[in-house]
Amino acid sequence: MILSILDTDLYKFSTSNAYFQLYPLAEGTFKFNDRAAEVYDESFLKDLKAELAKLSELSLSDAEFDYVTTHVRYISRNYWEWLQGFRFEADKINAWLDEAGHLQIEVTDFLYKVTLYEVPVLAIVAELRNRFKGMVVDTEKALGLLDAKIEIANANALLFSEFGTRRRFSSDLHEAIIARLKEKCPKFCAGTSNVYFAMKYGMTPIGTFPHEWVMFHSGVFGYKRANYLSLEDWIKVYDGALGTALVDTFTTKSFLRTLTMKQAKLLDGFRQDSGDEKVVGDSIIARLEEFGIDPRNKIIVFSNALTFPRFKEVAEYFRGRIKFSAGIGTNITCDPGIPDYKPANIVMKLSRCRMSGKDPWEKVIKISDDLGKHMGDDREFDIAAYELHL
Repeated sequence: MILSILDTDLYKFSTSNAYFQLYPLAEGTFKFNDRAAEVYDESFLKDLKAELAKLSELSLSDAEFDYVTTHVRYISRNYWEWLQGFRFEADKINAWLDEAGHLQIEVTDFLYKVTLYEVPVLAIVAELRNRFKGMVVDTEKALGLLDAKIEIANANALLFSEFGTRRRFSSDLHEAIIARLKEKCPKFCAGTSNVYFAMKYGMTPIGTFPHEWVMFHSGVFGYKRANYLSLEDWIKVYDGALGTALVDTFTTKSFLRTLTMKQAKLLDGFRQDSGDEKVVGDSIIARLEEFGIDPRNKIIVFSNALTFPRFKEVAEYFRGRIKFSAGIGTNITCDPGIPDYKPANIVMKLSRCRMSGKDPWEKVIKISDDLGKHMGDDREFDIAAYELHL
C-alpha cells in the first residue's frame, strides 16, 4: 500500500528536517483520530498490523537519494544522508481497538523520526478500511469524474496542487490520478505533495509545514508566541524557501495578531485550512495592507476540503486582489464514484511533546477556525483561549 519511503507528503520531510536541525532531542507522540468513529473488528486490526509491519521494509534507494538531493535542495544533504539509514519500527506503532471497536493508534519517538509515521499510517488505514467495507473502484469511472474537475480548472485558470495521499482510496487509484493530471492538466496542476509520484512523473513536489510545527512550539514555549516563534525557526532553517505559512493552528485571528512586518514581507503567502475561505482571505489581505504590503504580490493557498466548483467561486472572489491557488486532496484521490461512498475522515496529530527526555511531557492542542477540527485536552483549550484572547 505504501510504494516507497518517498510515498508521503513533502512537508513531512521538511518538518522532520527542521526538528533534525534545531531540536534533535525533542520527542513527541502522534495520536490517530477517526472523526467518523467507525467500528472495526479483530480481523481488520490483524490485517492492519500486518500492513504496518511492512513499513519497516522501506528505505531510501540510491536513485531516490539522487532525486531528493537535486530536486529538494532546500532540505539539507546531511538530512537525506540520515534518511538513507532510517527504518520505520513497527513495534513503535501501538494500534488497538477500544471497547466500542473504534481504532486507536499512537506512535512515540524523537520528533524528527515520529513525524514520518503520520501519512503512511493514515494511507494504510484509509485503503484497508475501503477493502474492509468491500469497496471496489471502477478506475475509468473515477478518472471520468476527475476529467470533469480538470475541465473546470482548465476553463477557469484555477491553479492547484494534488494533496491527497493521506486519505486516498488506494495507492493504485492515486497513481492513475497522478498520471491523468500530468496528461490533461499540465498547465494548472502545479504539482503534488507526494514526493514519490513527483519523482516518477516529473512533477513539482509541493509543501511547507503542518500544524504540528506550531503545536510543538506551543508545547515547549507557550501559546502566546507559538505562531511567532515557529515562523522564526522556520525562517532560520529555510532562509526564505518554503515560504507559505499555515495560519489556523490556533485560529487565523491569533496568527495574524503576532505576525510581524518582517515575516509578512519575507513570506510568499499563507495556507488556509479551515474556516470560510472568503472571511479568512479578507482578514489576510487586511493585515497585509496594515503593513503597507501589496496583497497582489502574495498568495493564499486554500486547502479546506475544497471541491473544484467551490474553488472556482473563491477564485472569482479574490481574482485581482491577491494571488491564489489550492491544495486539493480528498476530492481528487478519494472520489471513486461508488454510490453512497464516504471517504475516511481520519487524521493523526501531535498530542504531546517535550524538548528532551529530561523534560516533562506537555499536552498540545489544535484550535481550528472550524469547530469540527479542534483536537486536544479540554483544560489546554481553556489555557490557550485565555492566553490567546480567544
